Amino acid sequence: MGEQAAPPPVVPDDIDDLIRRLRAFRAVPVPDGHGWNRGVESGYVESLMDYWASEYDWRAQEERIRGLGWEFAGASPSLRVVHRPAREARATVLLLHGWPDSVLRFEKILPRLDDVNVVAPALPGFPFAAPVPEGGMSSVEMAAAVADAMSDLGYARYIVSAGDVGCDVAEALAAAHPDAVAALHLTDVSQYHFLVDPPEDLSPQEREYVRYGHRWQAAEGGYMHEQSTKPHTVAVGLGDSPAGLAAWILEKLRAWTDCNGDVESVFTRDELLTWVSVYWFGRCIGTSFTPYAAAGAKSWPKITTPTVFTVFAKDLVNAPRDFAERFFAVEQWTEYERGGHFAAWEQPDAYLSGITSAIDIATRQGDARATRP
Repeated sequence: MGEQAAPPPVVPDDIDDLIRRLRAFRAVPVPDGHGWNRGVESGYVESLMDYWASEYDWRAQEERIRGLGWEFAGASPSLRVVHRPAREARATVLLLHGWPDSVLRFEKILPRLDDVNVVAPALPGFPFAAPVPEGGMSSVEMAAAVADAMSDLGYARYIVSAGDVGCDVAEALAAAHPDAVAALHLTDVSQYHFLVDPPEDLSPQEREYVRYGHRWQAAEGGYMHEQSTKPHTVAVGLGDSPAGLAAWILEKLRAWTDCNGDVESVFTRDELLTWVSVYWFGRCIGTSFTPYAAAGAKSWPKITTPTVFTVFAKDLVNAPRDFAERFFAVEQWTEYERGGHFAAWEQPDAYLSGITSAIDIATRQGDARATRP
């Protein structure tokens, strides 16, 4: 079952096509002297494209990825998930990734979650995902598909751990299926809470957070505006040019990690290119934009599921606790001085502590059912 469910091997013609495109890479002249201030540094991109064409070994990465433990689950639609049941599980943990990443966000913590059942879906429209008729899905639609998949796998109650788009899916899941979600572990409060119909009775700290959020959007949020308003236009260039795709994703991997300007202090070149390659070979950059284009106001009351937040200093726009408490039943709030947007990858120990806290809270409430019914 696992071999059949694993993402299919990339056909040799697709690898040959990628290398041909990389070798035909045409450097684009830009004004000198700006480094990374106006986006990716052109010299670094040229070097990375040369490495991708001449030294990077996709097959070595593919073999490892196909061995993560894949299954199909659910029927409307079926999702491809990494599923790792534990022999003696104390809980079930659902891991939800974001953009511009995939289930690979969790590779460093998967081996360490050996005492819980783990499910990590490839969200529809993202790398490794099983096809869906719509191509991609909104966060609310993904939440419904994930709930169906978890039920199909036999898990009636579970802890949800998420970041980025995954937080939107987790919130929608807890809102629609409070009977299934025993606890939440989140790294951020969705920016849509201040971008769409924000509360009016904000405290001074919350007002400063919202002002900072809008300043961040003006300086760094162009990708979100493009992906939410005209995603099909930008998808053409990114889906046809591996250099364009790499530049689009690389900028975020550098800017959103706690790397002090050196992205290769967080990712090796092979890791960087694997995160990009799964979008290239999966032909999914355009469909991964769907949660942005289909986003809307969160039309549900405050989530009553007990929630643990682990907040990392170099994440994008960190909300204060009082703002988070408007939308979630915050049981624990921990701020870390190190770590960025991809915390499960950057700071796996700290990230795992959040999952452990969520499990402990659910266990104290008699709510962390570990086995299938």
